[in-house]
Amino acid sequence: MSDSSEARLPKLRPIDVQPVVYGGQQALLLRDPLRLNDHSMVLPRQLAPLLVLCDGTRDAGALRAALMVRFGLQVGIDAVERILAALEEALLFEGQRFEEARERVLEEFRAAPFRAPVLAGGSYPGEAAELETVLQHYLDAVDGKGPAVASSRGLVSPHIDYPRGGPVYARIWKRAADAVCAAELVVLIGTDHSGGPGRITLTRQHYATPFGVLPTAQDVVDEVASAVGPEQVFTEELHHRTEHSIELAAVWLHHMRAGTPCELVPVLCGSFAHFVRGDAEPTADERMARAVQVLRQAVTGRNALVIAAADLAHVGPAFGGQPVDVWGRARLQAADEEIMERMSAGDAEGFFQAIRRVGDRWNVCGLPPIYLALRVLEPVKGQQVAYERCPADQDGTSLVSICGMGFS
Repeated sequence: MSDSSEARLPKLRPIDVQPVVYGGQQALLLRDPLRLNDHSMVLPRQLAPLLVLCDGTRDAGALRAALMVRFGLQVGIDAVERILAALEEALLFEGQRFEEARERVLEEFRAAPFRAPVLAGGSYPGEAAELETVLQHYLDAVDGKGPAVASSRGLVSPHIDYPRGGPVYARIWKRAADAVCAAELVVLIGTDHSGGPGRITLTRQHYATPFGVLPTAQDVVDEVASAVGPEQVFTEELHHRTEHSIELAAVWLHHMRAGTPCELVPVLCGSFAHFVRGDAEPTADERMARAVQVLRQAVTGRNALVIAAADLAHVGPAFGGQPVDVWGRARLQAADEEIMERMSAGDAEGFFQAIRRVGDRWNVCGLPPIYLALRVLEPVKGQQVAYERCPADQDGTSLVSICGMGFS
């Protein structure tokens, strides 16, 4: 293990934690959300308290003692040292080693000709012809289903995987096809699942899909950066490299345009948790207001489209909650209908307040991009095209709800 002060007093970064079964035992798969290297690790679930204790105030001996005193866990000092070494090797601790790796990867990202699609060949086919067949199959299956969307200025598209969300993707993208094909500029706003509080994150990188490259509108990015501050909008730029929300919508955008590119403004939105807690108000956030003003000006007077790549609720054991039964499904749908009603009314503040009133108990990860899109588009009216509650575990007791909505 490194002799650095950070390693002696390890502090865990925000990381991806996924419950898994490993060797027949309950465990946690730990990964770096920035994917700075290929390392990950599996930690027995009973040792999860160790992660909480790695807050930068304890060395290995103090961690071992705290595990015993606070949680009744008997763990040898050698085992604690091995776990800490593995966590450090996976770059899951704050400190110099992590900072150096992040700077190196950021330089590589900015020097590349485009942002490569990270899900191609995994979540969806990486070869254009095969991908076209898959997406067209979804489109063909929804012929004649759902209302048409007239004169679209914007839309809400899911960012869930295609096997679960394909029919909802297809319905909204097919209903908005004319506006999608006519667009000269698309502001594509996605959830930054690792983003800082209220942070709006940009990149100057172009976005590639298996159909080619969607060029980023450098002038608009520069205008937003000038208005908000480069140190604000580019601090978490590396999140664009691995975040899936924009990518999954960009693939549909490119497909519906038959591979013809258009200029893109890719925007990631960080957590609204501090707004939901009441620590601050989104309407009083000056940086957000300045970004909204610039984006609104960018889409005015031209064929432009604003897209929120956003899912709705995340409930059940897969997200740390209780299993969802038939009554839970009904309550979930009622909560979704309330926020979709506010979305349809173009009411950004009402949409936010409906989520804050219940403390975001439904874990609406699409809150930031939908809110921002409504602010950019206002005044606007929406039309719900599709809605679905998708399974998120093998038992069907965890759900992700999604919708498709057009704005005109």
